[in-house]
Amino acid sequence: MRRGWKILIWIIGVCLALIVVLLIVIATFDWNRLKPTVNARVSESIGRPFAINGDLSVRWRREERASGIESWVPWPEFVAQNISIGNPEWTDQPHFAQLDALRFRISPLPLIVHRVEIPVLYLTQPSIDLERNAQGQANWDFAFANDGKPSAWTLDLHAIGFDRGHIALNDAISKADLQITMEALQRAIPYGDIVSQQSADAREQASKTVGASAKTALAKDAGTQENEPGHTNAAYQFAWQALGKYQGAPVDGHGKTGGVLALQQTDQPFPIQGDVHIGDTHIALVGTLTDPLHLAALDIRLWFSGSSMAKLYPLIGVTLPDTPQYATEGHLRANLKRGASHFEYDHFRGRVGGSDLQGDLAFDTGGARPKLSGTVKSQLLRFSDLAPLIGADSNAEKEQRGDATPTPSDKVLPVEPFRTDRWRAMDADVNFSAARIVRDTALPINALSTHLVMDNGVLTLNPLGFDFASGKIDSNLRLDGSTTPMKGDIKLKARHLKLKELFPKFAPMQTSFGEINGDAALNARGNSVSELMGTSTGELKLLMNDGAISKALLETAGLNVANIVIVKLFGDKTVKINCAASDLTATNGLYQTQLFVFDTEDATIRVNGTVNFANEKLDLDVRPESKGLRIFSLRSPLYVKGTLKDPDVGVQPGPLILRGGGAVALGVLATPIAALLPLVATSKGEQDNTCATVLEQMRGASKSRPAPLPSKNKAATTH
Repeated sequence: MRRGWKILIWIIGVCLALIVVLLIVIATFDWNRLKPTVNARVSESIGRPFAINGDLSVRWRREERASGIESWVPWPEFVAQNISIGNPEWTDQPHFAQLDALRFRISPLPLIVHRVEIPVLYLTQPSIDLERNAQGQANWDFAFANDGKPSAWTLDLHAIGFDRGHIALNDAISKADLQITMEALQRAIPYGDIVSQQSADAREQASKTVGASAKTALAKDAGTQENEPGHTNAAYQFAWQALGKYQGAPVDGHGKTGGVLALQQTDQPFPIQGDVHIGDTHIALVGTLTDPLHLAALDIRLWFSGSSMAKLYPLIGVTLPDTPQYATEGHLRANLKRGASHFEYDHFRGRVGGSDLQGDLAFDTGGARPKLSGTVKSQLLRFSDLAPLIGADSNAEKEQRGDATPTPSDKVLPVEPFRTDRWRAMDADVNFSAARIVRDTALPINALSTHLVMDNGVLTLNPLGFDFASGKIDSNLRLDGSTTPMKGDIKLKARHLKLKELFPKFAPMQTSFGEINGDAALNARGNSVSELMGTSTGELKLLMNDGAISKALLETAGLNVANIVIVKLFGDKTVKINCAASDLTATNGLYQTQLFVFDTEDATIRVNGTVNFANEKLDLDVRPESKGLRIFSLRSPLYVKGTLKDPDVGVQPGPLILRGGGAVALGVLATPIAALLPLVATSKGEQDNTCATVLEQMRGASKSRPAPLPSKNKAATTH
């Protein structure tokens, strides 16, 4: 037994001696001898030149944050000085990254099971040059070596720490040329302090962009993230600043970040904050990023403000309409994945011009195209703020943007093209409603709602509804921007539009119980209002009862042709209209009157002919039939020639119209009159709609009188 104990003691002693010798060798070993091997192996793995140009050393010490047996075992700490990573041959810069030092510690016990566990990898003064060319080659895409065999070793990196550094970005695709610098703060700043300061700064910027009302709107019911779980322990340790250009616009930004980015601990938030001006667009954010290894948890408060939402497209990739000055604030949550990210802009609120907006939006990048969906509401919408959305902004505003298209001198219809170039860039499914609309008294629209869908360049608004003049306009609109020229379809139904609200400044209409009812169904093709009207095909029916008309009213409405005709017939006086009925058919922009009749106290006026919106030419006959002998001049028919811009209205040559001529012509009216009868509506609690009586009388006359025989002499038939 004594001999056995001696052998055991000798074995233990030899092992201890070997361990001591090994520790001495490791402690005194010149690790710089391994640099050529390390450089070669790393270069081969990443497919780029890699070099440790300074010292490579190892220090041993216990890890204070470890527990159990790991707290007793010394950990090696590797320090590599002056590291460089090369670039591909096509880049302008020789290096992708340069570091003053790289420092990390390895847990020794996991090495037994072939796992390299690194709690924190520290980068000292990193300098990174990011570059992408016009062909889409990016120097941040590494071609890692893969021999097809699974490695026996795994890397377990918990976090990355860094200090002051510099990042340069030169991206030919996004037209970005940025220089970003990072500096350590003199002291760590609590998360809540930065949230409060950024909120105040962003709202102050909003008030400068939109007005003082924007600051109040953004602050109303605004929650902050100071007390949200996971945020209270976050602190900012570094400040950053960015200068340069993006999409040709100057960039000036600054912000703050944390110091250690946790890659695996999803409960450790990395605080981020930014305040960036790109041209006249301001973007501010404050929040946290967790689980950055999978880019799966971005949680920030986000502010936007600027001269038009359309300018956000090159910045965030979301197609938005032209708008007046705007400012919004909301909560952005994101699940970031390459090619399939999901963003939610929750409970946002803001101002667009003089209007308020609020709602929830989501943006998904998966699928064939990105898609925007959600709900947007406005409690108070200023109608003038809608003008740019429908292409109705002023020429001065368009000239300011540099995209105005002047209307030719001989044209009336706008030739300004619709901006459909971005429609195919994304899809959309958004519900929009406005509870109350502030507008000029001459435009009696009170509320609107619509369901907007964009699908591969096809825009539909179905339904598109308005509360208009105490009545209702229900419609659906489809514009196919995927084709050139654009194709358009519209169906519209107008019911119970009150005349006294349509013309609030026209005193004779204020005692009227009259209404307008109408239907329209048109399809067209073209990229402007002029082209769409010039190719439109379909039908238009309109019925008006108990109204009035005058030269002054038509001048105010801008109805130049109608103004001239009324003056020729009645002179400068107000004329009461019992009923006005029209049934028009259109074929490729040529509108033909099936029925166009005005029944007044003094006469019944019938209009026959065409209006060609393709060339804006007029070819109409206006034939009045006097009621009795009170107004002798009304027995002379008129012609309307020329164009919408320059109409020519005069008395038809030839004999005066026979008193029975107008009545005989009623023989051809049976069909269009029958088509208009469904539009006759009774105003409840008021006198009956006079159009019902007038149309029934005309239909009865058409049945009792034979239709005129065809005549080769148009003048004889007309007169």
